[in-house]
Amino acid sequence: MSTTIDSSSASSAGSSAPVVSVASNSSAGAAGGSVINVSSLVSQLVTATEAPQEALISNQTQQVSAQISALGTLKSALSTFQSSLSALDTPGAFQIATAASSDQTAFTASASAGAPQGTYNVGISQLAQAQQLLSGPLAATTPIGSGTLTLSLGGTSFQVAVSASDTLADLAAAINSAAGNPGISATVLQGTDGAHLLLSSSLSGATNTIQVTESDGGTALAGLTYGTGNTANYTQEAAPQDAAFTISGVAFTSSSNTVTDAMSGVTLDLLSTTTAGSSPTLTIAADTTTLQSNIAAFVTAYNTLQSTFASLGSYDASSATAGPMMGNAVLTGIQNQVQQALYSIVATGSPSYNTLASIGITTQSDGSLSLNSGTLSTALGANFTAVSQLFSGSTGVATTLNAQITDALGSQGSITAAGQTLTSQENSLTQQTNQLNQQMAALTASLTQQYSALNTLLSSLQSTSSYLTQAFASLPQVQAQQNA
Repeated sequence: MSTTIDSSSASSAGSSAPVVSVASNSSAGAAGGSVINVSSLVSQLVTATEAPQEALISNQTQQVSAQISALGTLKSALSTFQSSLSALDTPGAFQIATAASSDQTAFTASASAGAPQGTYNVGISQLAQAQQLLSGPLAATTPIGSGTLTLSLGGTSFQVAVSASDTLADLAAAINSAAGNPGISATVLQGTDGAHLLLSSSLSGATNTIQVTESDGGTALAGLTYGTGNTANYTQEAAPQDAAFTISGVAFTSSSNTVTDAMSGVTLDLLSTTTAGSSPTLTIAADTTTLQSNIAAFVTAYNTLQSTFASLGSYDASSATAGPMMGNAVLTGIQNQVQQALYSIVATGSPSYNTLASIGITTQSDGSLSLNSGTLSTALGANFTAVSQLFSGSTGVATTLNAQITDALGSQGSITAAGQTLTSQENSLTQQTNQLNQQMAALTASLTQQYSALNTLLSSLQSTSSYLTQAFASLPQVQAQQNA
């Protein structure tokens, strides 16, 4: 008689414990007793207990992870769309201007936001220039003396130490590399009459004059000095002077030919002088080309956002596949807000241009927007202020959308709140997984202990059974001997 455990039945449907069967098998006893595969049996029992709970947690975790990913996609799409609003959501965004010169050989111009629109006559009588000094002929290779030269440009000065062995080329190199040099460059020119030191200023304007003094006590370096009352050592090849010009009859001067302070928001680059009676004109106008480009970019950005909305909340009947946020209150709420802003009537002061449709932006059957550039151009030309208000007014489309998205993405917004909720759910599921793992570890230990004890008992019973079998087998022999 031998006792065995049918461990395979432990994992069968509806079974919660192993089945113990008793079978007549004398060879089992001879083989050494009954053996339960405790490890395999316990593993099957634990798996059968754990699997349903584990599957439930896994499914919930996958759903939460998908929601977190989808929310991140929505957040990113809204942020990208919001960036397109910065070119339209303030009145200043519509103050961009262009500046045009009627004679670009005389001057060119550029304008920034707030530049005063209009046409202005510009007359240029003098260009700004930098000073340039050329020394008399000097020996190119003979040492020029020793001491210290102090050079200044405008109000900034620096010093150059000259050794007894330095040549004119050494001096020029020392000037060019000197620390604190504000903009004096030195060049050695070799002429037919000898070498000349050319000192050039990089700073134009009447106040940026070059001066050179020395400290060698009037020896060789004295021939390199220049300043007020001491001009014999150099010829002034170019005098320092300011630019002189007029804008609509108002006189200005500038130390530079690039003028930024004559008109607010306007930069002039003066190139040549003009003749009396033929002043070129400067025209400043609204930059409608850039504005049309910004509005077109807004339409494109919205269509990208709408595509994201559709992907997240769609349902494909052919594959029975739903988007990760189909029916989600956060998604539908934001969609409704955005659409209300797009379709709203804005107080622009014009009954003709107070909706997006009135300036050429219409909705297609798939929810995307379409832009009619001709209609937009006409609107900008007919009532520029109304188009500006349509986007950038206090209740304008871009202003409203920007505020809505800022609120949704803010610390108290719907997207932030939804994200916090999903994160909390994800953490809870992680805790459930950890708890389940702990429970299964405890169950494994408990079942292992129980079935190990049962295994010991069965082994003991098998030994007893084997002994009794042998004893019963010997009884006929004893009987036969007695009968004999």
